[in-house]
Amino acid sequence: MVFNLMNFPVLLAVVSLLAMWLAGRIGSYIREKRMAKRGEPSSDFNLAVTATLTLLGLIIGFSFSMAMSRYDQRKNYEEAEANAIGTEYVRVDVLPAADALKIKSLLAAYTDLRIAFYQSRNWNELQRINADTAQMQDQLWRTVEVPASAQPTPVSALTLAGMNDVLNSQGYTQAAWWYRIPTEAWILMIAIALYANLLMGFGAQGPRTNTLLLVLPLLVGISFLLVADIDSPRGGLVRVHPVNLIALSKSLHGH
Repeated sequence: MVFNLMNFPVLLAVVSLLAMWLAGRIGSYIREKRMAKRGEPSSDFNLAVTATLTLLGLIIGFSFSMAMSRYDQRKNYEEAEANAIGTEYVRVDVLPAADALKIKSLLAAYTDLRIAFYQSRNWNELQRINADTAQMQDQLWRTVEVPASAQPTPVSALTLAGMNDVLNSQGYTQAAWWYRIPTEAWILMIAIALYANLLMGFGAQGPRTNTLLLVLPLLVGISFLLVADIDSPRGGLVRVHPVNLIALSKSLHGH
């Protein structure tokens, strides 16, 4: 597994906070050297600081909106998975009783695998779950294909279509968990944040300089924490809980 700092929102916030504070201190140091040689900064400096902070705020806002939309998408696909499995569980009753019983048993086990996918945070366990899921999907398709092909009626075709929906819904979910805020967007955000803190350090003066140099890194670090937490399906505190799949599993095992 390739290490991705965005999968660890707390660590990202701490690292970015320290980096931005250091950038502010560097800006303050440059100011002290410059004042000794050239005097106060020009009047255009405040305009540059305002423009940089505005751009940083806009990019963080857009990133937050992107993270929220992807989080909502993951929730919607979890609900769609539960609906697809539940619908197929009912449709297989049109098949011979022995085949229907076997498929229902497999669907119940498959539902438990999907719940484990949502709840797992361990990389090795997730690899095993994905392998078992692929194996189970192949078995589900072959189990429903044989009786449906033996009796090719419009009713039995519904079971094939329903199983296709079950398999497709898992693919849509996986894609939603893969597609996140691009790394390039994070690099741009962090670069602008560092530059903004450098400018703040350059313009800060007076007895409260140390306090001022900590405020912006703290606020931006918290913003990064929130965006990364929502955008990380497994690493954050804000996660998609498979409430629909859990309710479905209880119903299927009850049957």
